Amino acid sequence: MSEFRFAVNVLPKPGILDPQGRAVELSLPHLKVTTVSRVRVGRRVELTATADAESEARAVVDGLAKELLSNPLIESYTIELLEATSSVAAAGTGHAVTRS
Repeated sequence: MSEFRFAVNVLPKPGILDPQGRAVELSLPHLKVTTVSRVRVGRRVELTATADAESEARAVVDGLAKELLSNPLIESYTIELLEATSSVAAAGTGHAVTRS
């Protein structure tokens, strides 16, 4: 068994109202920032899953992201492998999968 560290990044789907993102965007001119737009605010959840293979751990994390960490009607998510404790699994670091 190996441990696999993942990040689940959740954002509102395109076209879904994002009041936090809008508030940040409206504050930018007050900071004299005029080159940033289309701000979206989401959340990031980092977790460690133990499994025999990365694909097994990723399947568990995908299920959690789908059922618990996001609202599939209004949010999409990506899963990013952050690190693996075994040298075999570490070769795949930095891989992200998008789900909407």
